[in-house]
Amino acid sequence: MHFNLFIIDTGHHEASWRLPGSEPLAHIDVGYHERLARVAEAARFDSVFLADTPVLWNDPGRRPSGRLEPLTLLTALARATRRIGLIATASTSYNDPFNLARRLASLDHISEGRAGWNIVTTAGDDAARNFGLDAQPAHAERYQRAGEFVEVCRKLWDSWEDDAIVADAGRGVHAEASRVHPIDHEGRFFRVRGPLNLPRSPQGHPLLVQAGSSEDGKRFAARHAEAVFTAQQTLAEAQAFYADLKRRAALAGRDPDGIKILPGLVPVLGSTESEALALEAELDRLILAEHARDRLAALLRVEPSRLALDGPLPDDLPAEDEIEGAKSRYTLIVELGRRERLTVRQLIGRLGGGRGHRTFAGTPEQVADTIEYWGAHGAADGFNIMPAVLPSGLELFAEQVVPLLQRRGLMRRDYEGATLREHYGLARPASRYAAPPPEPVTAGGPAFHLATRES
Repeated sequence: MHFNLFIIDTGHHEASWRLPGSEPLAHIDVGYHERLARVAEAARFDSVFLADTPVLWNDPGRRPSGRLEPLTLLTALARATRRIGLIATASTSYNDPFNLARRLASLDHISEGRAGWNIVTTAGDDAARNFGLDAQPAHAERYQRAGEFVEVCRKLWDSWEDDAIVADAGRGVHAEASRVHPIDHEGRFFRVRGPLNLPRSPQGHPLLVQAGSSEDGKRFAARHAEAVFTAQQTLAEAQAFYADLKRRAALAGRDPDGIKILPGLVPVLGSTESEALALEAELDRLILAEHARDRLAALLRVEPSRLALDGPLPDDLPAEDEIEGAKSRYTLIVELGRRERLTVRQLIGRLGGGRGHRTFAGTPEQVADTIEYWGAHGAADGFNIMPAVLPSGLELFAEQVVPLLQRRGLMRRDYEGATLREHYGLARPASRYAAPPPEPVTAGGPAFHLATRES
């Protein structure tokens, strides 16, 4: 199975920063991130992942807010590690294809083939207002732009053939100009001449990751994604999502095994189950309920006064098709609250650990059992591990869960390849400008008959 470490300051639980011993400046400390990446690499994780959005996250008065730009930070991590993959989130709504394609290819060169791109369309009017817009573009339009954005990036990454650089000092030729191609892209959203001002990178294309689970998101993933980070609360939901996305990939003409599905898992670990549950309870106790209610109200598109902390969700919430941002997460949260008949306060506690990802408090053996069961029952190709508390949650997972997974044959004991694509068992994409391989000459093949006719 495949394991990705999702790093977020002091941990994924929103109250993790309030625990004794937490590092209040972790979100802007490069050394802290380097230490986490080295622990994950020593445990043989496939990759580390950094989320991002072009807007200030959270109320800065309540928890660490604002983070280092992911591609900049991952460039530092590339020099602090040797083998682990490095996945950055970048928006297709508020970037330009040429500049982003160049930055991602640069990270792939610097890391010697370990770069990945988590493709997001960015929901929310607050982000739009940072770029001169009054409101976010419509959900469908954001995904249409994203599809063309990725198409342009792929063309740019291919614009230099693999053998374009010859470095022939005798002839005075560094690169064969005929092997460097303008892309001349003209579409609805972009007009890009090309070529990219950087040779083709070690992986050809960085690994393409996607995290949307709406209908538009699943259509996009089936066409473009090579790994999908998803939030699923139950085994049945995860199995349905897994089967649906694999089916969609096949219908898109792709090998379903070429798209790896990794649900988020927020492990809260203890040497005993009671110890793990006590830590979870302490974290939940430290949540500032009124602040969390305001954030939940914003996501649900209702006034905070309508969310009574000790009452259920209102019956008249908007339907998913009325929501223009984070559609799948909206539906997950509403269904969770109603399925389990949670009060708003209880729902806030469930969301405080992983914002809708599955939180699991238990022993290392119980966490390993859960991972094994979901993998064996068609729900996951691996997991996006999201420790509730960092760095201790990662250290415990590496020390106590990883050896169990290795003994069960579910996690590598050592890296076999050098690139992120190789970690995920994915082929390096051929350049669209590469000459097709010569057809093999066999006794009954075309070359034999052609020779016979000519003779």
